[in-house]
Amino acid sequence: MKTLVIVLVVIAVLVLFVISLYNRLVRLNVSVNEAFAQIEVQLKRRSDLIPNLVETVKGYAAHEKDTFEKVVAARAKATTATTVADVAAADGMVTQALRGLLAVAENYPDLKASSNFLALQEELSTTENKVSFARQYYNDNVRALNNAVKTIPTSLFAGMAKVTERQFYEVEDPQSRQAPTVKF
Repeated sequence: MKTLVIVLVVIAVLVLFVISLYNRLVRLNVSVNEAFAQIEVQLKRRSDLIPNLVETVKGYAAHEKDTFEKVVAARAKATTATTVADVAAADGMVTQALRGLLAVAENYPDLKASSNFLALQEELSTTENKVSFARQYYNDNVRALNNAVKTIPTSLFAGMAKVTERQFYEVEDPQSRQAPTVKF
């Protein structure tokens, strides 16, 4: 009888252990999904700012049609992207297009002094910071999930939990990979 109780206790402990590992994987997977949703929220916010910014700049620089078209095209691509890789690629395109738009703005002192433009520029800057934080949060969650999926003992239960490795959010931005030039 004592042996049966010990065996039942051991089985109960093992079952609880398996359940806790399974639940950990599920929680990590949900965290990654939630983190990606936060990136999309911030990118949507940025996307909503773009038409206002473009219209403001257009009022001062109507002949910069090519720049405006690049921004609009990048925004359109960003709104249709669904996978992590597609969203990251579209995010990079929007970032490059916005850099071009802001570079155009540099050529117009009246525009740079416009309170509307300054407010939009500040809002865009704040949103870019939020996008950066959301990307970092997502990648932190992906790292935790991928570590769990690859390491024992949770890797033994990843298939049962239907949890697989996830892709990191990487924006291909040639400018961000170049070392800045510093001159004195």
